[in-house]
Amino acid sequence: METTLRGVGVSHGVAIGEVRHMGTAVLEPPAKQIPAEEAEREQGRARQAVEAVAADLIARGNLAGGEAQHVLEAQAMMAQDPELMADVERRIAVGSTAERGVYDAFAAYRALLANAGEYLAGRVADLDDVRNRIVARLLGVPMPGVPDSDEPYVLIARDLAPADTALLDPALVLGFVTEEGGPTSHSAILARALGVPAVVALPGAGELAEGTVIAVDGSTGEIFVEPSAEKRAEMESAAAARKAALSASSGPGATSDGHKVPLLANVGGPGDVPAAVEAGAEGVGLFRTEFLFLDDSRQAPSEEKQVAAYRAVLEAFPEGRVVVRVLDAGADKPLDFLTPADEPNPALGVRGLRSLLDHPDVLRTQLTALSNAAQGLPVHLEVMAPMVADRADAKAFADACREAGLQAKFGAMVEIPSAALRARSILREVEFLSLGTNDLAQYTFAADRQVGAVSRLQDPWQPALLDLVALSAEAARAEGKSCGVCGEAASDPLLACVLTGLGVTSLSMGAASIPYVRATLAKYTLAQCERAASAARAADSAEEARVAAQVVLSGE
Repeated sequence: METTLRGVGVSHGVAIGEVRHMGTAVLEPPAKQIPAEEAEREQGRARQAVEAVAADLIARGNLAGGEAQHVLEAQAMMAQDPELMADVERRIAVGSTAERGVYDAFAAYRALLANAGEYLAGRVADLDDVRNRIVARLLGVPMPGVPDSDEPYVLIARDLAPADTALLDPALVLGFVTEEGGPTSHSAILARALGVPAVVALPGAGELAEGTVIAVDGSTGEIFVEPSAEKRAEMESAAAARKAALSASSGPGATSDGHKVPLLANVGGPGDVPAAVEAGAEGVGLFRTEFLFLDDSRQAPSEEKQVAAYRAVLEAFPEGRVVVRVLDAGADKPLDFLTPADEPNPALGVRGLRSLLDHPDVLRTQLTALSNAAQGLPVHLEVMAPMVADRADAKAFADACREAGLQAKFGAMVEIPSAALRARSILREVEFLSLGTNDLAQYTFAADRQVGAVSRLQDPWQPALLDLVALSAEAARAEGKSCGVCGEAASDPLLACVLTGLGVTSLSMGAASIPYVRATLAKYTLAQCERAASAARAADSAEEARVAAQVVLSGE
């Protein structure tokens, strides 16, 4: 009998297939004591296992490329953390086996992360995955992970670690469903990059029996268990119609009456550029430069290394617009040379622009590298600062850009509610705004973007969030400047129409979402988008806002 479940749709598309569950987690190793003379040998085993797992993560990253590579390299650094390894060796020295020492040391570190504030708590799943891989290697058992199957299937998991998501084979994994996670988690972002339909934050997903046929709608978040022949046909027809619309849509982003809405790509480095170009991106709306810095948390990359990476991206968009976000360190992206190690709540501490203003040499080197990388290129370079709170922040960043001789537009990200509320003041110092809706939602609703239990508050359809977008767009229009969205909200085709109606002037997203957004925008006039935006803001919940916008755009 067909039943319907609802989670949070995070990656467009439809998948129909049998359920396969993620490999089970590693069991807790026994707590047995070893003789003192065996401690050195066990410490060696632990070091070898850690290095092997780190090497495997890096190799997986090299295969995956793009943003996934940076995520996996960061996870490898987590495995090799010197303080964590020192704790493992101390535990072995007093009698633990290698596997038990690793298990207990990671458990202690896990507890620290879980209590260290929103962002770091969101890294617990990544840490658990690293632990499981090391312990599995020490025990000589198979790694937890994606099941072996010769037939295509829908993957079910409590959560998906980046190492697993990055190497999913779309030919076999039709889609995936997780119990945990949120719309802006690593797995959701990587799923969109892969173009795999995905639903997260579905309570009880793990109870779906192996082999059960389910239909997954990655747009609506609906899961149909044992779908009827009629439901299958309906979903397959809708998917085919969507695919045909995507194929027919090309060229710059615009509404049906010709109102231009440039569609840009979010990239983490040169590896993400080919997919963006193939999708028809009109430029880059968010170049996340922090991934270049995460290669070595102990020191900043040289100016020469930065120039090479930046130029590779800039060269891909001749005459196009490339918006670069300067280093956004801190919180879930700590760097030993830059961010404090003892903050009680890093997400609310010295992160983003605050870190850079405390280390002006790091900011100056990056701005100089960007200036040199753009020399002789016809690209339209724009540089923006993350975590701008007020006009003083915006002025400090603009002054730093001028002092570095940077020939580019300077902008500010709106990720903190104060920046939206005082957007017009900030625009007296900079030339454009870019809304990071992921963090803006997190700070507006005090809801960690990695925690599935508060996913309803991370929903970018929340009317309060739309109000803040509208405030920012109105301020930019009043100042004669631009206001784009580079957060994950832009990847929702229906919401893209609403954002356009709110006055947003450009939309930036993962490359896989660009065709969906382009095709949907082309169906409606600017006036229809504006009416949908008004209806969404008048609602009292995210779901009501979504339905209200849909009703307006469908003409019902």
